[in-house]
Amino acid sequence: MAVPLRLKMALGTFGHTAEIKNGNIPIEGVDPEFITVDPQIAAYRRMVRNVEFDVCEIAPSTYMIAREHGAPFKALPIFVSRNFHHSGFVYRPDAGINQPKDLEGKNAGVRAYSVTTGIWTRGVLQNEYGIDISKITWWVDDEEHVTTLKLPPYVKHVPEGKSLVSMMAAGELQAGFTGPAGLGRTGAPKEGWAAGAVKPAETNYVTFFKDSRKLEAEWYGRTKIYPFHGTIVVKDSVLKEHPWVAQSLFKAYTEAKQRYLKNFPPPGELKGKEKLLAEMATIVGDPLPYGIKANLPSIEALMKYVQQQGMLTRNYQVSDFFVDPEV
Repeated sequence: MAVPLRLKMALGTFGHTAEIKNGNIPIEGVDPEFITVDPQIAAYRRMVRNVEFDVCEIAPSTYMIAREHGAPFKALPIFVSRNFHHSGFVYRPDAGINQPKDLEGKNAGVRAYSVTTGIWTRGVLQNEYGIDISKITWWVDDEEHVTTLKLPPYVKHVPEGKSLVSMMAAGELQAGFTGPAGLGRTGAPKEGWAAGAVKPAETNYVTFFKDSRKLEAEWYGRTKIYPFHGTIVVKDSVLKEHPWVAQSLFKAYTEAKQRYLKNFPPPGELKGKEKLLAEMATIVGDPLPYGIKANLPSIEALMKYVQQQGMLTRNYQVSDFFVDPEV
C-alpha cells in the first residue's frame, strides 16, 4: 500500500471545513499536517513571502498578485468564504456626495489597497456606476501582502501619527470601508470606524449603497457574479509531482460542504457566518459553489477588477490562475 503524502496545510476552520480538519473526511492519498495560524490572514503573508506551506488558504486577490510576481503555487476553485459587497462602504454627510460620480476627486480609506473586499467594491463602483477610481485618492494604513507590488500613484499611506479612524473623523477622508476592509495596521486604534466597531447607524456616516441586499440580488441575477474570498493554493512542486492532489482536495472539500449543508441548522438557530450563508442562499441557491464552471463569471470578474485597478499588468486566462480538478 502506498505511503500517504505528507503535506503541511494552513487552512481556516469553518463549519464546512471542520470535518476535514478533524479527520472525519480524509484527503485521499494525503497525510495532512494541519498548521494553525491565528489569524488566518497571517498565513497569507507567510505563504506569499516565504512559501511556508504545501497547501494554504489565501485571499484570492493576494494570490493573483503573488502569482504574477512569481509565487510558486497555484489555486484550486475552492472558495471557502463568500459575500456580496454593496454594503460596508460609507461616506460623510458633508462630503458633497449626491450621486456615485461625486466620489471622484474625494479621499477614501481602506485597510490595504489589495484587500479583496476593496477590490470587489471598487469593481462595482467602476463597472456598474462608471466611476473612475483613479480619480479617487485611496488612503491605506497597512502593508500589502505582496511586498513587491507597486501601487498606483493614486494610493497613499496614512501619515505617521494618524489613522483611517482619525482622518475620517476629521473630514480628511470623505468615504471608506467599515468592517475588516477598514481595519488598521497592528498598533492602530481598535475602536471606531476603521475597526468596524462604529456602524453607519451609530454615526452620521451614510451608507453608500441603499437597500444593498436588493441591489446585490439584482446584480447577481444579471451578472451571475458571486464574490468569493478565501481560496486554496497548492505548491507548484506538489502539483507537478503529484497532480492527483488537486482532485483529492477538491473531493474532500466538496464532501465536507455537502455534509455541512445537509445538516444546516434551522432558521431559528442561525447566527454569525451560518446566518450570512443562509442569506446568500436566498440569492444564489448553493451558498458555497466550488469548481470553475460554477464560478466562471465570478473568477473572470475578479481577474478583470484586479487588472483594472492596477495590480496586474496584463489580462490573464482562467487557466493561468486555476487548476481545474474536475477535468
